[in-house]
Amino acid sequence: MVVVVVIVPVVLVVHVLVVVVVVIVVVVVVAVVIVVVVVVVVVVAVAVVVLVAVVVIVVVVVAVLVVVLVVVVVVVVVVVVVVVVEAVVVEVVVVLVVVVVAVVVVVLVVVVVVVVAEVVVEAVVVLVVVVVLAVLAVVVVVVAVVVVVVAVVVI
Repeated sequence: MVVVVVIVPVVLVVHVLVVVVVVIVVVVVVAVVIVVVVVVVVVVAVAVVVLVAVVVIVVVVVAVLVVVLVVVVVVVVVVVVVVVVEAVVVEVVVVLVVVVVAVVVVVLVVVVVVVVAEVVVEAVVVLVVVVVLAVLAVVVVVVAVVVVVVAVVVI
């Protein structure tokens, strides 16, 4: 009778300890997985932002080169027209050329603004995902701490 009275509480305590240890291990593993996912997402986010920044720089450089090319072509056309045609026609051609250059510059500015806006939107989305994952990781760590504290108190 004494053996049964001693063995039953010991077995129950061992079962409780096993359950507590399993819960702690599961919570810690989940926390580690979430932290690893957050780190991977941050690394990918940084890589995406860097890649998008490089694309924006390339687009801006190409836009500047196109503007320079258009200006060179305009200057050459104006010089040829001045040499070949009379002054009245030159004024009309110069006005037309200025209008064309202005339209090209406006289109390039719109393209650059659209690309930059797209980069900003992508960066905000990545930031929101990183913040959500970070908050989730903190919640899991807090739950793990609470489980450990409860386990210690129960034991």
